[in-house]
Amino acid sequence: MKRIILVGLVCLAALGSCKNNDEFNINGKVENAGSIKKVELYEMDQLIDSAFLNEDQEFKFRRISPEPNFYTMVIGDKNFLIIARNGDEIDFETDFTDSKNTYSISGSKDSEKIREFNQVSNEYGKIYQDIQATYSQEISKNPAAKDSIFKSLMPQFQQNMDAYSQKALQFGEENKDNLAGFYAVGTIDQSRYESQLIKYAEEVKPKFPKNKAVQSFTDKMMSLKPVSVGQPAPQFELPTPEGKIIKLSDLKGKYVLLDFWASWCAPCRDENPNIVKQYNSFKNKGFTVLGVSLDKGKGAWEKAIADDKLTWTHVSELKEWDGKVSIAYRVESIPSSFLLDPQGKIIAKNLRGAELENFLKKTLN
Repeated sequence: MKRIILVGLVCLAALGSCKNNDEFNINGKVENAGSIKKVELYEMDQLIDSAFLNEDQEFKFRRISPEPNFYTMVIGDKNFLIIARNGDEIDFETDFTDSKNTYSISGSKDSEKIREFNQVSNEYGKIYQDIQATYSQEISKNPAAKDSIFKSLMPQFQQNMDAYSQKALQFGEENKDNLAGFYAVGTIDQSRYESQLIKYAEEVKPKFPKNKAVQSFTDKMMSLKPVSVGQPAPQFELPTPEGKIIKLSDLKGKYVLLDFWASWCAPCRDENPNIVKQYNSFKNKGFTVLGVSLDKGKGAWEKAIADDKLTWTHVSELKEWDGKVSIAYRVESIPSSFLLDPQGKIIAKNLRGAELENFLKKTLN
């Protein structure tokens, strides 16, 4: 009896209550819920629980998670990401009529950090929406100028994305010990910031060994490391349309654009005139192109080469996505390209349009 009384006194000393460290609780309230009657809780993409709003528009979840994990609360057409683990007593409140999806949360430092980052991302999201609105307005005035309008706004769009990405990387670096940092880093373009994300993955992987999202991300980034910037390009040999075997090593001594494309790929065909231009401008300055087609039919491949005036060397396995070379280079979408230095090391990836021209001018002029 004395022991029970002693435990009770300890609980009172700890802010008047004892936490149940074998579960976490989410205590929520939705102001102005309207027709919303139920809140759903997802772990990753799986629905794991739901709770009805009571007469005070409140709801509650009780779940078990020994390790910190991501959960999404779905309220009508709005999603709210939180991080929770056993022992957390999370208080959440939002107004469903708030178009900015603002909310308050306490009881989970990681979730509070996510809310902090969301405030930053919303700022850049607003700029993106403004650019989109400008694009739509300009097209409505002059539909025929769609392409030129897109090109004129693209630098502004990219500048905003780059600024956002730098903020996300900085936030990730400052929060490596919590999942909020991982969440922030996971929102940026993996192809554009591959080197930074590989480094981040190496550092964060041992911190969350049981978290599926973290391990899935780090496994993917580690699989990309062998074909990332700074690595020697994997060697291969493939036939040309005429059946001649070309080895990648045959091109050592030159800067090589290894271009993965296909006749059926519209973005690839759109980019081809730019590659033709750069090839003709720099082929006498130590630059060449090796086209690796993901075509399946030889006829369509050869026709596209002729139609687009692609006068450099071309090779293919004619196996679409199942070719051993595209698999080795982790090609998941096309166009996809790798720029190699004269020693065969990857020095850049997926340079298109003005980016490729600027890189070659800086490197070869």
